[in-house]
Amino acid sequence: MQQHPHVKMVYTTVGGGAAGSDPSNFGDAAEVRKATLTINMTPRERRSGIRKQQIERELRAALAVLPGVRINVGFGGSNEKYILVLASENGPALSSHARVVERELRTIPGIGNVTTTASLVRPELVIRPDFAKAADLGVTAAAIADTLRIATSGDYDQALPKLNLAQRQVPIVVKLPLEARQDLALLERLTVPGKHGPVMLSNIARISIEGGPAKISRFDRQRNVNFEIELNQQPLGLVEQQVKNLPSLRKLPPGVSQTTTGDAEAMNDLFASFGLAMLTGILCIYIVLVLLFKSFMQPATILAALVLSIPGAFLALFITHTALSMPSMIGLIMLMGVATKNSILLIDYVVLARRDHGLNRWEALLDACRKRARPIVMTTVAMGAGMLPIALGLGTDPSFRAPMAIVVIGGLITSTFLSLLVIPVVFTYVDDLINIFQRIRQRKVTAPVAHSPH
Repeated sequence: MQQHPHVKMVYTTVGGGAAGSDPSNFGDAAEVRKATLTINMTPRERRSGIRKQQIERELRAALAVLPGVRINVGFGGSNEKYILVLASENGPALSSHARVVERELRTIPGIGNVTTTASLVRPELVIRPDFAKAADLGVTAAAIADTLRIATSGDYDQALPKLNLAQRQVPIVVKLPLEARQDLALLERLTVPGKHGPVMLSNIARISIEGGPAKISRFDRQRNVNFEIELNQQPLGLVEQQVKNLPSLRKLPPGVSQTTTGDAEAMNDLFASFGLAMLTGILCIYIVLVLLFKSFMQPATILAALVLSIPGAFLALFITHTALSMPSMIGLIMLMGVATKNSILLIDYVVLARRDHGLNRWEALLDACRKRARPIVMTTVAMGAGMLPIALGLGTDPSFRAPMAIVVIGGLITSTFLSLLVIPVVFTYVDDLINIFQRIRQRKVTAPVAHSPH
């Protein structure tokens, strides 16, 4: 890694500690088989347009020659990854199918590294007690576990005796030497406390060296295996669709279920509730406009600007080859308020000109479009200029905020130019509809008066 021209310094942490722990597995025990390498890269302005993702791909390719090493290049969080979770109560079936899924995930083109939280099979000491004999001799499973734990790895830290020195305490760990811990015959001669005195372990249990997972993870109280797929600047929705189309995930074995966490879960929740969020926002805007204009019909003219802004937002995403993601959906909600503001400037002046200056509808619309065009365009230019550096990715990583800015800029452009043409037309139709309702109401009021006997 230090041979890369854009790597200034590498800080290595092996085992535990805040820098050495994986943020996605917070709370796991420290382990010397894991290491974290923190890289200090050259400033972005000195990389000649080379992005962080390209450097990650080069480092990933350089580290691929290490045999038997699981490599995860990135920040460690879920903002640049798609996390797939397989869960089941059947541990062997889950492990066997997870290996099939991992092989198929690596065939997806364009993605980065694929890592799994499935523990590697490691040798372990397995004790299978004979509970009938243990009950007759008064030996409990807890007594067997305590005896073997103290003999092989030592007692718990809080139970260890301490050697008091002048300035510190040294814990005293008592356990069998390494050669004795690997001798099954010696371990079988360990004595376990029983009801009638010490009992040799070989009389109540069978000891063997076997293989098994070093760690068992759970999701919703089920055993699970997580797959972290580095997006490598691929759209999250595209990668998720390619993952779901894999044969091993379309036909899961009985008892194995699939779910997602991280950004994919948040995006699914956002899409599911986005319609409700949009309706709630439009309803709140409509209520405020009703209180402002003291009318239930004219606010509908202003809300027509929302329809004019959505095509521009999707057209901007199409032109820039940006996927519809969670940031772009947030940008659509932001666009609602800005697009509505342009219509308010126009319609408010039309209502003011007709009420206070006595202009007819046609003259009021022409005067409003002529006088309100400048502030509308100025506001759009100011908003677009502020969003342009974010859309271009200047100064920071554009992977998250750029789609939001692209949606806002595209929607503002279309809503600004179309609102000066379409909103006056919509206003005329709504005004005609209001006049029709008023004439119908007047006829109903005057009809009883005309037929009165007085």
